[in-house]
Amino acid sequence: MITINLYKVKQVKEKGARYDLESKIIRSPQDAYNIITTVLDLENEAVEHFGILTLNTKNAIAGVHVISIGTLNTTLVHPREVFKSAILNNAASLVCFHNHPSGCPSPSPEDINLTKKLIEAGSIIGIDVLDHIIVGDDRFTSLKEDGLI
Repeated sequence: MITINLYKVKQVKEKGARYDLESKIIRSPQDAYNIITTVLDLENEAVEHFGILTLNTKNAIAGVHVISIGTLNTTLVHPREVFKSAILNNAASLVCFHNHPSGCPSPSPEDINLTKKLIEAGSIIGIDVLDHIIVGDDRFTSLKEDGLI
C-alpha cells in the first residue's frame, strides 16, 4: 500500500483596506508609485522589499504581493515565486517594485537583469511585465520610462 497526497491550490486574502487614492487603475508609472507607497510605505523600510502589483485585463489592481524581504541592499527574487502569486491572482499583467533603503532609486545592473529575466518568463506564460518601479526617498525610477526594459 502506498500513500498519495491530494492537494488543492487556493488564494487566501490576508486583508483588505481602504486607501485615499483616486483610482486603482494603472495608467502610468506615477500611478503605480502612488499605490505602492500608499499601501506599503516602502520609503521608510530599512531593508529591501520586492513585490508585484497584479493587474486585471483593464489594468486595475487585482492584488499587492510582497514576494521577498531582504537585507540593506539586496533581496532574493526568483521568477517562480513572482509568477506563482501572479497566476494565483489571475493576473493579466504585473508591475514589479522594490525599494532602495539608501534613498537613491537608481537601478543596479542586477535590477535590470532581473527585470529582463521576469519579462522573458512572463512572455512564456502569458503574463506581461509592464514595468519595474524602484522606490527611493520621495522619488522613484521607472525602468520602462527610462528605456531600460
